[in-house]
Amino acid sequence: MTKLQVAIVQAAPVPIAVGDGIDKAVRLAREAIGGGAKLVAFGETFLGGYPLWLDEAPGAALWDHPGTRALHRSLLEQAVVANDERLLPLQELCDESGAVISIGAHERVRQSLYNNQMTFRPGLPVLDHRKLVPTHGERLIWMRGDGSTLGVHQAEWGSVGSLICWEHWMPLARAAMHNLGESVHVAAWPTVREQYAIASRHYAMEGRCFVLAAGLVQAKDDLFDGLERAGGNGEARALIEAISSDTLNRGGSLIAAPDARIIAQAGEGEESLFAELDLDEIGHGLASLDTDGHYSRPDVFELNVDRRAKDGVRW
Repeated sequence: MTKLQVAIVQAAPVPIAVGDGIDKAVRLAREAIGGGAKLVAFGETFLGGYPLWLDEAPGAALWDHPGTRALHRSLLEQAVVANDERLLPLQELCDESGAVISIGAHERVRQSLYNNQMTFRPGLPVLDHRKLVPTHGERLIWMRGDGSTLGVHQAEWGSVGSLICWEHWMPLARAAMHNLGESVHVAAWPTVREQYAIASRHYAMEGRCFVLAAGLVQAKDDLFDGLERAGGNGEARALIEAISSDTLNRGGSLIAAPDARIIAQAGEGEESLFAELDLDEIGHGLASLDTDGHYSRPDVFELNVDRRAKDGVRW
């Protein structure tokens, strides 16, 4: 199989209200699969929405801010968990169609939240990738992932993995993923702005793989809508009202080839971006650059990856 149909669903999430977000994701993924896609990618934390208030609401990082506390509690209540029955429709869609779906979510493990880019694959358990380093203000809500969720899914057409946002500027994380031999990489972003497009195209060139840089579309009104769906809260609403901008995530999704050229580019609104990938391009590109092979120096550089789960407490 040398031709692969893929799609990026660039859409507005349903912030906070994860159940409603799953319903929307299933509908949009089904439409993309109906259009021929065998791999469908959504952006960072599509399920639950990107926590825009951390960057956009004045005072959100102040100690004991009532709005931040209220939103954090709502995220904990709404977040997906292991074996979450709400996710079954996504798994069933993969099973019946044979397609792979990559989607971001807020995940709860015990009392902590993680930024997880989940890969749903036919007939197999979900493949998790938890963000290794939450960026800047994100550390107010998300725990750091560990090496146990660095991995790829091996499909009949090749392998697919993912990294989230600024992980694409972690050279050793990139090196680890290149060693796993991705055919297609999902780069999950809140918005694919210029720097993020550069990082995604660089990853494609460096890893000699196709990259689906998936962004979100999200507005201030979406935050209000999701908050109401999740039960509403006056303190949380007041924090969101303090955000000055109306449009906060602007899409910009793109699909890049192993030579870094852009195959498809989305605008700023909601749309599904389709492309047919010629997987033979990977082998052609490796003739001149294989950063995990003939362009590496294992006699000079060595990388050790600890893939043990780090729970912190051993019983």
